[in-house]
Order: sequence, then structure tokens, then C-alpha cells
Amino acid sequence: MLRTRVITAIVLLAVLVPITLFAPIGAFGALIGFVVVFAAWEWGRLLKLNGAGPVAYAVVAGLALVLSAFLGIRSTPLYEMAAIFWVLAGPYALLRKPTLAAHAWRAFLLFAGIVVFLACWHAVVDARTRGVAFVLSLLLVVWLADIGAYFAGKALGRHKLAPSISPGKTWEGAVGGWLAVIVIGALAAGTGFYAPTVFTAFVEHLGWDRSFVALSVLVAFSVVGDLFESLLKRQAGVKDSSGLLPGHGGVLDRIDALLPVLPIALLMLG
Repeated sequence: MLRTRVITAIVLLAVLVPITLFAPIGAFGALIGFVVVFAAWEWGRLLKLNGAGPVAYAVVAGLALVLSAFLGIRSTPLYEMAAIFWVLAGPYALLRKPTLAAHAWRAFLLFAGIVVFLACWHAVVDARTRGVAFVLSLLLVVWLADIGAYFAGKALGRHKLAPSISPGKTWEGAVGGWLAVIVIGALAAGTGFYAPTVFTAFVEHLGWDRSFVALSVLVAFSVVGDLFESLLKRQAGVKDSSGLLPGHGGVLDRIDALLPVLPIALLMLG
């Protein structure tokens, strides 16, 4: 399993890194579009669409991406709609756990998924237009939160965060992830390392005090995104969103925390 994970990671990095660093925005956007379409296919599978339903859903998501880019749809309204979903529906789902058997809930999630994926795609592309360092620093927020939570949870984890959804996550881990983001963010903003980054942008737009609040919000919603996908997988009765990435599960398993963080970060920056 470890060998498979490593090989998959190397292949992904060999594709993603050069395109992120050197490709024009159009090629970068096309690559992220493919990622989002596969994620939409997995979303449809988790919502238990029958037969060719997941494929049709992915096609709709892809067409929505193309049309939004072709028509020049403004990003901000998409960020706002996605933020409303994550602020209201995300915590509601985690607390109330509405079942996928409720047809109204499934229909709502099918519609919301298109908005979420559109907002995510636009946010990544918008971030890339601000610079390679900016988009990488935005991804770094989620990576740091995840890595910090893993090690802090391993060392200190005692109190379960959401035992019925993701038994391995703890409050201590969540705090550890938050500290990792705050410390690295403060260092990056203070030194101006590879500016402009999301850290320097927050300080420039919001000041130091509100920047800490903004980063804390992003960390909190990275956890919400992770737990929300875990809830969908648990209700669908699967361990991974798919087997597209051998050793890593599916695309959604890799980007679940990014789905809320990306549009909310861009919305806060204006």
C-alpha cells in the first residue's frame, strides 16, 4: 500500500507541479477543470445516483464550468453562494446528519454540488492569477492544518471531534492544525517570504488581528469540508470516494478540505 501511495503521489506531482509553476492560466484552468469534473462524478456516486447518473452529473458540472468561463460569469456571487452553503448547510449536516434517503436533501446536495465545484474552480484559477506563490500558500493552509492535526492528534489526542463521522479526529488535533497554520502564517507574513501569498494578502487587507481571525476561519472550514465528505462516505457505505487515485482513494478524498477554504478565502480578500 505504501509503495502504491508513493507511486501515485510521484505521478500526480509530475503532472501538477510543472503545470502549476510554468503553464499559462488557460492550461492550468483546464487541468483543474478535469480534477473538478472527476470530483463531481464522485459526488454523484456518494449521493447514490443510479446507473449513468454520476457520469451525467459530471458532464453537467463540466458544462457548467465551460459556460461560466465562456460567459465570463463573475466569481464573487459563486463564492458567496458556496460560502452560504458551507456556513449553513455544512454545520447543519454535521449536527443533524440528514440521511441521503431524504429525497429533498439529496436534490439539494446535487444542486449545491454544482455551485461548490464552480466556486472551487473559479477560486483556484483566481488564486493562480495572483501568482504561483499565492495559490500554493492557499493550498498550504489546508496542508498545514491537516499535517498539524495528524501529529498533534497522534501525540495528544484524547477528546473525539466527531466520533460518529470520523472517529480518528480529535479536538487536540484540530487545535494542533490551527497552531501550525497560525505560526507559519505569521512567519510568512512577517518576513514577506515569496510575497504575495495569502498570508501577506490577509495582513495587507485586514491587518494582523483580523488576519489571525481569517486564518482561524479557514482552518475551521477545512475541518468542516473534511467531515462533510466523511459523512457522505459513511452514509454511502464506502471507505473512499472512489479508487481513482490508487493508495489515496478518490479525488474528493484529496480536495474535500479545499472545497470550502478556497472560495471563502477569496471572498474574504475581496
